[in-house]
Amino acid sequence: MKKSILKISGLFAMAAIVAVFWAGTTNKTLNKQPLPTIYDFKLKTIDGEEITLGRFKGKKMLLINTASECGFTPQYKNLQALHEQYGSKVVLIGFPANNFGAQEPGTSTEIKSFCSKNYGVTFQMMEKISVTGTDANPLYKWLSNKAANGVNDKAPNWNFCKYLIDEKGNIVKFFPSKVDPLSTEITSLL
Repeated sequence: MKKSILKISGLFAMAAIVAVFWAGTTNKTLNKQPLPTIYDFKLKTIDGEEITLGRFKGKKMLLINTASECGFTPQYKNLQALHEQYGSKVVLIGFPANNFGAQEPGTSTEIKSFCSKNYGVTFQMMEKISVTGTDANPLYKWLSNKAANGVNDKAPNWNFCKYLIDEKGNIVKFFPSKVDPLSTEITSLL
């Protein structure tokens, strides 16, 4: 009888240890913060309105780092044409940045005026940010960090690099500056 009681006590003790271990593991798992998705990023539009990219959930997005004084600046024309032709399929979002050759020196007001006057830009433009380096905007850090986004590790290496995002917030493809917005490389994925 004593052996039976000891066995039962031992089983209860073992069950208690397992329960404590399991509870600790579960709490650690529950307290772990999930990685951010593209929809979690808060940004300011060129007009100063704060938005999250969650506003565009369920839609494809094409994110472009732009500059007003670059050899690729004429791409604004085809970006606007892409917006007009495929706007029901993809949201274009321009991010003015002064990272490469100091080719975006203007203020948000000056950039907005330049884009409107010279290229008739009506697609979504954001405030000027940094897209690379230690001061890169958190969105661009996420876009170029495969451990965070699961797919891509390419960061912009010049103005007018493009990231295509699918309807679920996943990076589909990174396009270097030289890829024209109306190229089949991009339009075939819309």
